[in-house]
Amino acid sequence: MDLLLLVKALVLGVVEGLTEFLPVSSTGHLILASDLLGFNDDRGKLFDIVIQTGAILAVCWEYRAKIGSVVSGLGSDRGAQRFAVNLAIAFMPAAILGLVFGNAIKARLFQPIPVALAFILGGVFILWAERRQHVVRVQSVDDLTWRDALKLGIAQAFALIPGTSRSGATIIGGLFFGLSRKAAAEFSFFLAIPTLIAAGLYELWKERALLNTDDIGMWAAGLVAAFISAFLCVRWLLRYISSHDFSLFAWYRIVFGLVVIGTAYSGIVNWTSP
Repeated sequence: MDLLLLVKALVLGVVEGLTEFLPVSSTGHLILASDLLGFNDDRGKLFDIVIQTGAILAVCWEYRAKIGSVVSGLGSDRGAQRFAVNLAIAFMPAAILGLVFGNAIKARLFQPIPVALAFILGGVFILWAERRQHVVRVQSVDDLTWRDALKLGIAQAFALIPGTSRSGATIIGGLFFGLSRKAAAEFSFFLAIPTLIAAGLYELWKERALLNTDDIGMWAAGLVAAFISAFLCVRWLLRYISSHDFSLFAWYRIVFGLVVIGTAYSGIVNWTSP
């Protein structure tokens, strides 16, 4: 593996890890970063799918005690059973809609300008959500009902539009539905595990012809970078939201989206045409 390819893998791994669990859209950032790095061909898109595993493993490690207690309690613990059922319910809307509309979305929206527009609209939505009166009804992920889980799953489905943000959709949806910021963020983390694993396996199966043992070193570099950066990011986010709201991320999305559109139409950056 040449040095330039290794650098690209590390950069994209860090981008994935830092953005997967923040309400800023990892998919959108990877599309833009891959476009800038000239790594947006089919091989690059497969790489983006593979390195999501690093971010997932970071969450699994951070919440290993909770995950272990749920798995061990599935046979007898009602709380563990309810938690697992809630995750399954929340997973279904995005899974079904992704299977039905996934190809059409990729063909039309996986490009820089549509992503930038989604960044801006998502930022405006977050600001609106934060300015509403936030009445907390659910303090912990263990207090969710199946109805709460279904509503969060529907919210997550909006993230099929690249640039929307899977974590952003579930977290801000959680605020609308009466979850505390911590409960909304943590359920988003847990929901990422089945969602990203299923999406990754499905895409790997579809693109299996592109799998090449020569790319193992590149994948390993990206996975490690994604794991470390995601682990640090999750810990930072939980500390941050204990005393702050999500407005910072909203303004970041808006400014970043405007920069992408401005550089595209001014010719400063030759983004892929929409």
